[in-house]
Amino acid sequence: MSAALLLSFAVIFVAELGDKTQLVAMMFALRYRWWVVLTAIAAATTAVHVLSVAIGHYLGAALPTHLLGVLAGAMFVFFGLWTLRGDSLSDEEASRADKATAPAFFVVTSAFILAELGDKTMLATITLAADHNWLGVWIGSTLGMVAADGLAIIVGAVAGKHLPERFIQLAAAALFLLFGAYLLLENVFPGAPAVVLGAAAFAIVGLIAVILRMLPERMRPAVMRSDEAPEAEVLEMKSPAREEDSARPTDAGR
Repeated sequence: MSAALLLSFAVIFVAELGDKTQLVAMMFALRYRWWVVLTAIAAATTAVHVLSVAIGHYLGAALPTHLLGVLAGAMFVFFGLWTLRGDSLSDEEASRADKATAPAFFVVTSAFILAELGDKTMLATITLAADHNWLGVWIGSTLGMVAADGLAIIVGAVAGKHLPERFIQLAAAALFLLFGAYLLLENVFPGAPAVVLGAAAFAIVGLIAVILRMLPERMRPAVMRSDEAPEAEVLEMKSPAREEDSARPTDAGR
């Protein structure tokens, strides 16, 4: 069991470095408290790797992942558009939201479960469980995943203290859309090279950004609206009143 645990830890840790789920962990750490993200990742990883170990131990690596990948891609696109929508909270609502961790926990957990279904770490866990002790593989793969994503959470939590909120929202939305587009393309065109898929995903996200920027100010997502336009309107509305006020003393003087 110990050999399977150590082997699984090393394999999954290395496989997770630079993987999309590690980048997603970094992204979530920019928006939520680190311990909520880490707990959600541990819960999602435990659940997914239980399934992976069961498949590898009893059924082998015969699970079709095409539809799961399409679903995960669509959900990431949805999360990206949701992030762009933006939200505005009052001080009281912001205080409550800061104390409430359940919504964030379920968002991160569901996102990681979808991201892991059909991912290379899931397939690696299935392969390891087919030839090694299932309990050791389960524990080792889960710890390896959490350790790798923990590094991403540290980076995301540190960076989040020095970045403006609008930049964080735009970056999070862009990453969500990028991952979603890549997953959709990867599963629609399974034989395409990774470089081509990545370039196409970047092109799609860039096209979405251009289209959104071309929309009228009122129709743009909240995080893409300019702060200067509302101020200009306020100044224009106040200027006639100021002219009338300045004219009244003159009339009185006459």
